[in-house]
Amino acid sequence: MFKPVTAETPQQQIDTLRAELVHHEHLYYVLDDPQITDAQYDKLMNRLKALEAEHPDLVTPDSPTQRVGGKVKEGFAKVAHSRPMLSLDNVNNEAELRAWADRVTGSLHPNDVLEFTCEYKLDGLSLALQYAGGALQTGVTRGDGSVGEDVTANVRTMRSVPLSVSTDKRKAAGLPADFEVRGEVVMPQTSFLKLNEERERAGQSPAANPRNAAAGTIRTVEPSVVAQRRLDYYAYFLLKDGEFLLPTQSETLAALAAAGFRTNPHARTVGTVDEVLAFVGKAEAQRDALGYEIDGVVIKVNAVSQQRRLGFTGKAPRWAVAYKFPARGAVTQLLDVLFQVGRTGKLTPVAALAPVGIGGITVARATLHNPDEIARLGVRIGDFVAVERGGDVIPKITEVVDDAEHPRGTRDIVFPTRCPKCKEPVLREEGEIDFRCVNASCPARLSEELLHFASRGVMNIEGLGEAMVAQLLGHPINDPVSLPADDLPAADNTEQTAEEPTRAALVHTVADLYSLSKETRCELKFPPSEAEQAKAAKEGKVASARRLGEKRGTLLYEQIQRSKQSPLYRVLLGLGIRHVGERTAQDLAGSFGSMDAIMAADAEALVQAEGIGPIVAQTIYDFFQLEKNRALIEALRKAGLQFTAEKKTIGDTLAGLTFVLTGTLPTLTRDEAKEWIEAAGGKVSGTVSKKTSHVVAGEEAGSKLDKARELGVSVLDEAALLQLLG
Repeated sequence: MFKPVTAETPQQQIDTLRAELVHHEHLYYVLDDPQITDAQYDKLMNRLKALEAEHPDLVTPDSPTQRVGGKVKEGFAKVAHSRPMLSLDNVNNEAELRAWADRVTGSLHPNDVLEFTCEYKLDGLSLALQYAGGALQTGVTRGDGSVGEDVTANVRTMRSVPLSVSTDKRKAAGLPADFEVRGEVVMPQTSFLKLNEERERAGQSPAANPRNAAAGTIRTVEPSVVAQRRLDYYAYFLLKDGEFLLPTQSETLAALAAAGFRTNPHARTVGTVDEVLAFVGKAEAQRDALGYEIDGVVIKVNAVSQQRRLGFTGKAPRWAVAYKFPARGAVTQLLDVLFQVGRTGKLTPVAALAPVGIGGITVARATLHNPDEIARLGVRIGDFVAVERGGDVIPKITEVVDDAEHPRGTRDIVFPTRCPKCKEPVLREEGEIDFRCVNASCPARLSEELLHFASRGVMNIEGLGEAMVAQLLGHPINDPVSLPADDLPAADNTEQTAEEPTRAALVHTVADLYSLSKETRCELKFPPSEAEQAKAAKEGKVASARRLGEKRGTLLYEQIQRSKQSPLYRVLLGLGIRHVGERTAQDLAGSFGSMDAIMAADAEALVQAEGIGPIVAQTIYDFFQLEKNRALIEALRKAGLQFTAEKKTIGDTLAGLTFVLTGTLPTLTRDEAKEWIEAAGGKVSGTVSKKTSHVVAGEEAGSKLDKARELGVSVLDEAALLQLLG
């Protein structure tokens, strides 16, 4: 009930108002049980804001008025997790679930009482919350599992996340002053539909699904935008210094709820696999009526002591598994086929479908992969097709529906002989599945090359996303193109016209990024942001385009300059050579030591490098024979990028020894440990055998440690490794 403020001093009035607001936020955002109107809530909030404005010395970080602060300063800082945030192994049917349960039972003592906690598998993104003294300190995304991104400013806007947990609540829940909560961020379907309505009104393409929308929202640099989109947080783990705090998962969920966190109310603890299967069936029947996306059920061994005994593989816990629901599907008509051009020139056919709802999501496009897949399906334009959301995310066509109710289409799908973007020839080399545009300067290829070059795992240029690339190229980003129906059967689609740029491009190759100045921002003009559009609509106006701000322009410039320090293997990766991924790029840099040596090597020399096969070697050799590629490399050299591989050398104390790394080491990453071992003359392998000299094992070491013990191979911890290294 709404209570009038009767306290006498400003501090008492503020304390009372804060308690009221926190109480009603919990009722509304955690328990879905509001007890006052929005107007009454706003009245309480406005009164608190006024009092805090009069007494700024009484403002505290956990006040409900402090949920939305300023912009994120400069990207997102990296934060190491207290323990790895691992993924789960999947099972897809009863037989696989029973096989997993048998493995669990066989690994425990025969007299152990085994219970399973079943929880809905929320389709969102994992997030860790760190509390100190009961107050929220940091919110960190999963990232690569070991290191995530600090998104605290955005997390504070989520009203289902407590800004603080009172001493009384901590005492009732059995929580210490410092603790960590892990859970899932989801976007409710109502918020997702509202977001896509706003995007469509603004002329933007709709978000693909709630999971992607939630992930994109939590990583935006505008906390005010995050606040506008209601995100929910469901907690499921409770840790202290990286260790589980309570003896069972069921007690953990109860403690989280008692402390004020939102937990999924459908969780149950059961004692048999039959009961697990009954829970799975009930969950699948309810999934469309929940108001948020789930794609399965997570089953965990309830007792933490048993979890410890079961341990982990290299990537997942042995004590938990995800039972994935079958992909959801529908029948709709194939209206057209569009063609998208990738950074290697590959043409990907995209099915344009009559919009159809699948599991609460409207699907209008699906990938057709390549010509062989089209031939396998026997699909034609106009056909009715069965569509599934593979993994409940990526729509795909599974078959053509051919019956009396669904007549067949009449137009064959024919690949163009000229690129739909630049009109240059399209070829399909002997032995290749895909058609490719051969024009290295194709604007569609360049946009993908820029995005690849700037991506986190390559040159890591933050701020160089799709919108920025479109501005630098002077034309819209690479959207699929529809070919005129009359031209599809023709041998040559010469009547297509290339997209005309809206203005002169500022970059023509990835090397041109290093010619941009801080003043480049003055030439960039962006569509208004969602927040600006919403504000303008509220005022009855139309939001105008905006230029890149000086601060963000300077930040982008600095990010580009900083990328010059990226190691040689990342430069190689950024060139976009076919078949060359991160591992192959590292092998090339490590074996040859410089860009010049790699460029001078023929296919026979390249294949001698570790991990390089004959097909990859020939592809690399062919890449460096093209004059336009050599010109690009020279431009990157002049820009000051790293063209030699820095390699540590600390002697040959480990010469002749082979090491295998497993688990998480206390201070070294695996790459760092590998680098030091190789610097001392040792070799690092990915598999354990009788020839292995030592296995270096860290926390949550998996099957490699088991194999080492089985073979009697020496096992070292990090301290022992460092001692060997001297």
